[in-house]
Amino acid sequence: KMVAAVRGSGGLRGERPRLRGSVVAYVVLGQFLVLKKDEELFREWLRDACGANAKQSRDCSGCLREWCDAFL
Repeated sequence: KMVAAVRGSGGLRGERPRLRGSVVAYVVLGQFLVLKKDEELFREWLRDACGANAKQSRDCSGCLREWCDAFL
């Protein structure tokens, strides 16, 4: 899926579509897992990588946490 499918990232497409080269959701999920599912570190990464605001980064990390809890 495209990164826009991840909750909280939809508004980021127009501003910085690449998220440091990430265009598919599994790459963003991979970064979340590389950061050991640490939501605060992931939110900082999102802010640095694409200028996400607090709500966007919170929604995106929450979405990935929920997915991980359900499927990993």
